[in-house]
Amino acid sequence: MATRRTTLRSRSGTKLYAVRDKGGKFEDIQSYKRAHSADIRQKSAAEKGTLEKKLRKTAGDAVKSVKRTVGGAVSTVQKAAKGAAKRVAGAVPAGKRLVKSAVKKIAGKPAVKKAAAKRTARKSARKTARKRAAKKT
Repeated sequence: MATRRTTLRSRSGTKLYAVRDKGGKFEDIQSYKRAHSADIRQKSAAEKGTLEKKLRKTAGDAVKSVKRTVGGAVSTVQKAAKGAAKRVAGAVPAGKRLVKSAVKKIAGKPAVKKAAAKRTARKSARKTARKRAAKKT
């Protein structure tokens, strides 16, 4: 049962809670600090209900999270297995693989492409210059 309390101050200046009975007489005097901390430690019925709901929700969320993680791991393993099967099925002989990788490495670099383009441009420029010179003479 909730009791009504009034606040007082002692001679030394500490705050007190005075609990009165129905007649208005002092039943108990407590220091405010101790009484207040005891009040905070106690939870009301409404707070207890919300705590239980929060706890259930948190537990449910944790279960969902674990299920998602396990599902993600399963799909990752399945993808890896499919990729490995494709690699084994489409295996290229070692010699061809080396040649392809070497060509990709060399031809894919921009500096090599530019140099090759410059060479072909120079050759075509020389040819046209020779043709013009031959026509004039």
